[in-house]
Amino acid sequence: MRHPYTIKEIARQAGLSEATVDRVLNHRGGVRESTVMEVHQAVKDLDRQRTQVRIGGRTFMIDIVMQAPDRFSTAVRDALEAELPSLHPAVVRSRFHFRETGPASELIAAMDKIAKRGSQGVILKAPDVPEVGAAVGRLVEAGIPVVTLVTDLPSSARMGYVGIDNRAAGATAAYLVGQWLGGRPGHVLVTISRGSFRGEEEREMGFRGAMRNAHPGRSLVEVTDSDGLDATQRDLVLAALERNHDIVGVYSIGGGNAATLDAFDTLGRECAVFIAHDLDHDNTRLLRERRLSAVLHHDLRQDMRRACQTIMRAHKALPDDGPALPSAIQVVTPYNMP
Repeated sequence: MRHPYTIKEIARQAGLSEATVDRVLNHRGGVRESTVMEVHQAVKDLDRQRTQVRIGGRTFMIDIVMQAPDRFSTAVRDALEAELPSLHPAVVRSRFHFRETGPASELIAAMDKIAKRGSQGVILKAPDVPEVGAAVGRLVEAGIPVVTLVTDLPSSARMGYVGIDNRAAGATAAYLVGQWLGGRPGHVLVTISRGSFRGEEEREMGFRGAMRNAHPGRSLVEVTDSDGLDATQRDLVLAALERNHDIVGVYSIGGGNAATLDAFDTLGRECAVFIAHDLDHDNTRLLRERRLSAVLHHDLRQDMRRACQTIMRAHKALPDDGPALPSAIQVVTPYNMP
């Protein structure tokens, strides 16, 4: 496995001992396959972050811990790595701990492992459950600042939140749905990946409140607990459409939009308006194809830069600039795609 990095660099990136990395690189055996994969992934991460590795300045090793579909995790990784050069003269290196679904205990185990081995900071997207909040507390007690991304844990010891005002985003979606549907009768499908994510819950509350005030006669049909995964999402939406023959629009809070549209297509049903979140690869394609009406977007690169800067402020590497404002909500159509 050819690479220009020292064993010490790879070990730090992987969060493993130098002896373990040496055994993997020199094929000495006695190492679990999962650990071998961690070493190979560390080298790949270093390759992507190579522009930062040799630059002088203070180094910050940051861990990104997320539960989200691969399409969103990939967008976060790309956004962060695109922003690394803008953080000069500091050197920011990143380790990624991504999972699509599973019990909170798996996320907590990853967080506790980080607390034990050390880190300059954690960027976290996780369900708002007491056990996760307690794990955040343990990270902070270990001197590791935590910044929540996209969905907040306000009752935890986290340092700050980076993302949009989710209630305002839900109300914006309700306004757009109301404008597009006009006087056309029918229900609106609201899809949520997992109810324990506070950000999704706040979007849903904002949407319901605005719809109730402006369109009290229009019913909402909820689909939840798909984790935003396509196969699960398609089955849940199919079942909802078969039960409710008057669904004419969708507000997608949790993703899986290609699968949602496939369910409409399978039953030969029309979706008159479809509002989604985030310009990931799927949503960009669907918007270009006019399958989505609009996407509520925020600049993920800017969010990742702000999250890193928040961690740097915790270490007194940047001056405090006061309370952070929510990220701007952009209404993106096929005609103003960034």
